[in-house]
Formats: sequence, structure tokens, C-alpha cells
Amino acid sequence: MTKKRILILGSGFGGVYAAVHLGKLLTRQELDAFEIALVNKENYITFQPLLPEVISGSVELNHVIAPIRRMAPKAHVYTREVEAIDLEARTVTLSPGARPASLTLSYDHLILAMGTQLDHSKIPGMREHASPFKYLGDALRLRHQLVRALEEAETETDPEVRRRLLTFVVAGGGFSGVECIAEMNDFLREAVRAYHNITERDLRLILLQRGGRILPELVESLAAFAHRLLIGRGVEIRLGAGLKAVSAEAVVVEDMSTSALETIGTRTTVATVPAGPHPMLSHLPLKQHKGRIVVEQTTAVPDWQGLWALGDCAAIMQVDGQMSPPTAQHALRQARTCAENIVASLRGRPQKIFKFTGLGKLGSLGRRSAVAEIFGIHLKGLVAWILWRGVYVTKFPGFDGQLRLIVDWVLDVFLPRDITQLRLFHEDPVRREHFEAGEMIFAKGDLGDKIYFIVQGEAVVLRGDEEVATVGKGAVFGEAALISNQPRNASIRAATALDAVAVSRSAFEELLGHLPGIRETMQRIMIERKELEPAKDLPVSKRALLKAPANHAI
Repeated sequence: MTKKRILILGSGFGGVYAAVHLGKLLTRQELDAFEIALVNKENYITFQPLLPEVISGSVELNHVIAPIRRMAPKAHVYTREVEAIDLEARTVTLSPGARPASLTLSYDHLILAMGTQLDHSKIPGMREHASPFKYLGDALRLRHQLVRALEEAETETDPEVRRRLLTFVVAGGGFSGVECIAEMNDFLREAVRAYHNITERDLRLILLQRGGRILPELVESLAAFAHRLLIGRGVEIRLGAGLKAVSAEAVVVEDMSTSALETIGTRTTVATVPAGPHPMLSHLPLKQHKGRIVVEQTTAVPDWQGLWALGDCAAIMQVDGQMSPPTAQHALRQARTCAENIVASLRGRPQKIFKFTGLGKLGSLGRRSAVAEIFGIHLKGLVAWILWRGVYVTKFPGFDGQLRLIVDWVLDVFLPRDITQLRLFHEDPVRREHFEAGEMIFAKGDLGDKIYFIVQGEAVVLRGDEEVATVGKGAVFGEAALISNQPRNASIRAATALDAVAVSRSAFEELLGHLPGIRETMQRIMIERKELEPAKDLPVSKRALLKAPANHAI
């Protein structure tokens, strides 16, 4: 007999705990009739409140995650991405796995718990050059970037480049942004003690907040305490300052009261600004409120039998008349309500409504300090920090995970934090890059490491101080230095805001050597620019690449 299926999309707190509760509530007979299926591209859940501590190294990387299969042993886990949702056909299509074929799952009940994603569309260059801070990989990548910046600054002789390396910008003054910059600040100020040419005075950490104060989720007195504490620890807080654009070398900041723009040179930008709806959900024919799916207080989606939504992607009105906020404590309770109501629907029993309105709010400020608002009681400093750690260690899944956290925190008191640079990340050979007007893309004499294709915007070609040409959408530049294996013979500067596709030297040489038509196109471009006179002056290997017979595709 074919099993019916309860399908859960997303493995944040809402999705995973819905599977956990379903596994506990369903009887053995019901489990024989229904499959609990959970879809997520990872097979673990990330305990996001502890992600900032991964940056500073006070918690080990794999100690902020928990395996889903152990948390929800009765659920079938599909480690794939969602490609399509068909509510009419009651099917979900998943990305290919080991075989290059999509997988389609039918369902009887569908729980949407896919959360939100960072909305890159509102800020030019954010997708290309800002580090998000939402998932485990984001925290690891940011830690790698911080150590890399210190290593490069230690031997950098150009003062301007060095300033950019040692300037760190975090956009967003909510809980995520404040906790992130607090841990970054602690880590960097301790780490520089191991370097000869860097001191704490060289570090510049900037927190951008569009509103009039940081931590708008808390009462003003606690937010003011956090503000003073971070300022006292060397963090520069810009209120009424919004992120306008990001490039590899700088951020553009807008004064929200005057609309004046300021450019701050930096190689490290972190984006914790509010996220937008998951693109998969935004195309569904469902009523939405500010990008979140409108659901009843039972977590059921109106007018769609067997469809449920919870967590960050769901708009649930609480019994106190407030919209349920996108926090972990609310997602956990919504998961229980949703699971109980699915089981009730299977058994023909009345459904419950979501009654939880929140216990309080906690935020870490690093270095044994925090702010807390619990049942109307306001706490700050060391007491709030002890409460913060106590609450989160008890909420972490599994006794083994809780024990690892406690050991990490005890060791952090006595041992120095690790500053090793793990080279786990490599720059993509083909990637998008954004430049603001006036930014130098490359200068004469630079190493020829990339070729650029303009997607939109314009750039000017400079020989000395003279502008000799302007290139726009569809133009190619930077190929001469790669083919001739010589330094750049001209400078290129963005005339307007410019988006380009950059192809690395190694990827370009592979295309040049094996993709039919590329050699001829590059040769024609260089001849038109009089940059290939004569071809015999090229190194033999490069000349062979340009003149070798084309490969024939089958």
C-alpha cells in the first residue's frame, strides 16, 4: 500500500520541530499509513543564536549544529533543494541528487517553513560583495575573511590599502547586526596581539543603522546601554545611516536625514539587513502580508486543504492582536501547534489555536555582557549574559550538544582564541562584480588576472590621465594582459555604477583553448584595438592558443 505523505519544506526551527512533534504524536498505525518527509539542502539544523560565537571562536564550528536525523528519527530527510511547488497538483519537485534527474513528491499535507532570504535587489553590489550572516557557512566564511584581512594587512605597505583591510562594516543594527559586530570586535582586538605591525588603534569597526537607535526590538534603556557599551569598546555606530551600495573596495552610506552620500573604504562588509520572502513562495497564489503567507491561528493556510505555514515565512496573528514575530521561540511553538492540528485533522478532532505571545528577548554584546527583557524585567551586563547562556544551552537540541557548548564556554575562559586561517574557500573563476562611479577597476601596471564583460554601466579607458575611450554594455576589456602575460597597459575606471562578469585567468585560458570561436573573437578584438601587433611577439604558448585549429563540437 502506498503511504500518504506529510511533507515539510525547510529545516529551520519551525520545520524540524514540526517533524519532531509529528513523530511523537502519531501512533504506530498512523506512521505506517503516513510518511513524515522533510526537505532541506543540509542534513542539520543551525542554532542561529550561537552563530556570532563561531566568528570569535568561543564555540566550535560543529557545536552550533545538530543532525536532523537524530532529532527527528521518524522523518525521511531529503537533502535537496526545492525547484517547484504545484499546489493544484499537490506535488513538490526537488533538485537532482546523485542522478541528473529531478524528484517529484506528492503530498497529502504540506508545511511551508522555508523562512526568508536576504533581499539583494535593493542594494547594488550586496550580492557580489557583502557577506550575509544567516547560515553556518556564512559564519565560517566571515571568520576566514577576518583572519585573511589581518594577514594581508600585516605585510601591506600601501597605507590606503591597509586602512581598507582593517575597516569592517556591518549593516543592520538589530539583534543579528549587534551580536555580529560585538563578536567581531572581541575577536579582532584579541587577535591583533599576535601580529607585529597591527595594533588595536588600527582597527575600525562600523555599525550602520538606518533608524534612530540600535536594537529597536528592545526598550530604549537597554538599547542605550548596548550603544554605550559598544562605543566604549571601540565600535563606531552610525545612526540614521543606510547602506546604499557595496563594492569590493568600499561601501556607499546614505545619511537618511539629508540624503548625503559618503564612501567608506573597506574590504569586509557584512549584511544583516532585513530579509525578503523566499522567492519560491512569492510566486504561489497565496495571500501575503509584507512577503509572509497569511495563515489562520491554527497555522492552516485559508482556502487550501492540507496546506500549512509557520516560522519566518508565515504571518500569524497572535491572540493579543500582534503579528507573530519571526523569532525562534515563536517558530518552536508554531511547530507544535501545526503538528497537533495535523494530527487532529487526521483523527477528526477540533483544532487548537496558536496562543503564544513571547517570553522575552535576549541579546549578547560579547565579552561577558548582554541585554535581556524577560517577563517585563530588564536585565543588562553580566547577569543578562549568564541568563543568555543559560537559556540557550537548555534550548540546544540534545544533551550531547549542550555538554559540548558548556565545555567550549569553560575553555574559552582559560584558553586564547584560535586565529588560524583555514583556506576552505576559493574565489569563483566566474563571478559578478559591482563598481561604483569613479572606482578604479584596475590600474596600469597591475597584474592581468581577470577579463571583464560589462553587464550594465560604462567605463572609461585611461592612458595616463587622458581618457581615450568609453566602453559600455556588452564590451570586453582586460584580455590583452592575460593573453600576452604582461602587466596591464592601461587603466580602467567606472564612469557610472557598473556591473560586470569577471572571468579568472585560468578559466579564460580554458575557454580560449577549448571553446570554438573564442580565439577568433579575442584575436579580432585585439587587432581592432591594435594591441596584437605583431602576433609573433606573443609567447609561444599564447600564440598557439590563438592560432590552434578550432575544436569541433559533436
